[in-house]
Amino acid sequence: MIFNNDRLIELGLSMHPAPEPVGSYVQCIQSNGMLYLSGGISVNGDQGIYGKVGQDIDLATAQQAARYALLNRLAVIEKHLGGFDLLSRIVAVNGFVNCTPDFTDHAKVLNGASDLLVELFGPEAAHSRTAVGVASLPLNVAVEISMIVECETDYAG
Repeated sequence: MIFNNDRLIELGLSMHPAPEPVGSYVQCIQSNGMLYLSGGISVNGDQGIYGKVGQDIDLATAQQAARYALLNRLAVIEKHLGGFDLLSRIVAVNGFVNCTPDFTDHAKVLNGASDLLVELFGPEAAHSRTAVGVASLPLNVAVEISMIVECETDYAG
């Protein structure tokens, strides 16, 4: 897959270095050509989106939170694989939305991440997805995303 960094810049976004884990886990595990990414929160560098969707933040802000969480996960992929050249497919995106009990637009929130993947990698970045509403997330972030991606090799430098 080819990462379009120019498009990232055109969108006014940037990808910051991969964050260190803040608990007893690792950011990713590679096995049999698959890379399983832990959940990443809606913090991208020093920018973060916090609060409950449907109460503290609106849909557009929640979609931006999904973009931040995705960029957080892409930074982990880039660090682990030494770039995106060995990335062959986005298999699954699993998203969790910190929201009120009556909020039902979880899928629209996660469209922020899914649409960004296609903008950055092209139509071949289409993927399966889960979008779930939850009562709370770590640090009161708005969105958390985990991913499964396919790699061309089991080597990670």
